[in-house]
Amino acid sequence: MKEELKKWYSPSLNRDIETLIFGHSGYPILLFPTSMGSYYENKDFKLIDAVQGFVDDGKIKIYCPDGIDKLSWYNKDIHPADRIKNHIWYDKFLLEELVPLAKDETGHHKVITAGCSFGGYHAANFAFRHPWTVSHMFSMSGAFDITGQLDGFYNNDAYFNNPVDFLPNDMNQELWHMKIVLGTSDRDMCKGDNERLSGILHQKGINHWLDIRQNADHDWPTWRQMFPEYIAQL
Repeated sequence: MKEELKKWYSPSLNRDIETLIFGHSGYPILLFPTSMGSYYENKDFKLIDAVQGFVDDGKIKIYCPDGIDKLSWYNKDIHPADRIKNHIWYDKFLLEELVPLAKDETGHHKVITAGCSFGGYHAANFAFRHPWTVSHMFSMSGAFDITGQLDGFYNNDAYFNNPVDFLPNDMNQELWHMKIVLGTSDRDMCKGDNERLSGILHQKGINHWLDIRQNADHDWPTWRQMFPEYIAQL
């Protein structure tokens, strides 16, 4: 399996950023780490190995960007408004730097977003904020209400980065063309979050799959089972 580490100066973030890339061609997938995770996390926990066959066959090319949660949502040393601003710079990095790179390297005009746990939030938030550039969204045990990271603070920036708030009022037609999977399990602490988001999508008439696994936990073994099954449907 082809593996490449790219590092460059991000004008959006005003710092260097690293992205680990797997594969040589296929659907471009932005695969986010879990909370405060790094670009190598999905490799270390063998989520990449779980889909190696698809990578080797040229069906998918996976882009694992570094996370900046320690500087944004989990940064308790700064004001909540600044936590959100730092995330907005990350969103700008994704939209203006990583997505164009992935499109250029693969020849596809849209990307797929995916992630486990807090990575599922990133996958969903980016997809729903920018539906014209995302074809599929695969969340595995994601949580979609960010207000718990803001110590009671709330403003317009919080609204537009909180899918359970902005999605009900979003009428972008591209949302109805996106393929959406919400993976969760009976013992998943985020099961309620997925059922809530599924309800919002259902009320809007947006087709999606709420995949609730039985006898499964909020953990990597569950996600290593989910991910290849979702990729197989591409």
